Amino acid sequence: MKKLDWYILKKFLVTFFFAIFLFTIIAVAVDVSEKTDDFVASGLSTNEIILQYYAGFVPYIIALLFPLFVFIAVIFFTSKMAVQSELIAILASGTSFNRMMRPYWIGGLSLGLIALFAAHFLVPKANVIRTTFEARYINANSTYNPLTQTNRNLYFRIDSFTYAGVRNYDTTGKTGGPFFMHRVKNNQMVYNLRAESIKWDTARNNWTLQNAVERNINGLTENVSLTQKKDMRFNFKPFDLSHDEYTKDKLTTPELLNLIDLETLRGSEGLNALEVEKYRRYATPLAVLILTIIGAVVASRKVRGGSGSHIALGFVLASAFILMDRFSTIFSTKGSLPPFIAAWIPDIVFIFVAIYMYRKAPK
Repeated sequence: MKKLDWYILKKFLVTFFFAIFLFTIIAVAVDVSEKTDDFVASGLSTNEIILQYYAGFVPYIIALLFPLFVFIAVIFFTSKMAVQSELIAILASGTSFNRMMRPYWIGGLSLGLIALFAAHFLVPKANVIRTTFEARYINANSTYNPLTQTNRNLYFRIDSFTYAGVRNYDTTGKTGGPFFMHRVKNNQMVYNLRAESIKWDTARNNWTLQNAVERNINGLTENVSLTQKKDMRFNFKPFDLSHDEYTKDKLTTPELLNLIDLETLRGSEGLNALEVEKYRRYATPLAVLILTIIGAVVASRKVRGGSGSHIALGFVLASAFILMDRFSTIFSTKGSLPPFIAAWIPDIVFIFVAIYMYRKAPK
């Protein structure tokens, strides 16, 4: 890399991290003002609130708008260079436009890799911290709080031929009852299990049934057995029964892939939301690189309006990207749009936008 590359790359990274830092402070200040009463009611100290909530909130909010702020940072510093005729001087020195774009590619690729690693591992861990605090102190009285849900009747599929249900399940005590499970083969029931109660044994990592009655059915004959206490290892855990709406956000990618495989085996509904999340973790880092190139091309042209017109056009393009992403997600989770297409539509469309604008850029 030459001095020119380091010069542009330094401006790129300094502007980006300054924008992220400034926005994070604003976001935390707004969030504190909204949740002050909840923080006081929790009785926690400032250090405890920072470690138990904002340690998860800050990575979450940064990841949420990471591509947008890369885009804004590129437009801001490139536009300033164009207004000061620095880009004209670079091109007039014999440096080609393609050569000048090298530090943008390097910066966009580097930030994209950071976003990729964060999306797969760091942000899910941060979401565990954030959502756990919100469930315990912010939404403690909410009906949909997974930590306090009681008197819930659950019916679910264990695998492709086994069904189960539990009544009055308490997510706090991880217990409920009565519980039933039956297995079907060739449209006939071959096994039935019923118990007065079911409880999760934390020490053994299995389920304990009380007063379990098992029926093994073979045609017109059956064998019945009664067990006062029976330990069972099912492929579902208390986490699966809590029906937490943030489940997909709190799982690292390997855990998310395992959950998708398990839910596919169970034949569960709502798989599209999990699939969209899986593909988006790969699409968002690529969006960082795409928006970097678009931002550089848009802001490299010296115009009469100066930086203001560049930033305005940048916000229009960024808004279009976000709206396209939101709409495609809704059409997939609530409709029939395939998750792969829903996650990649914004990237695919803006790749063509980047190619078109790159060809039209003054060289």
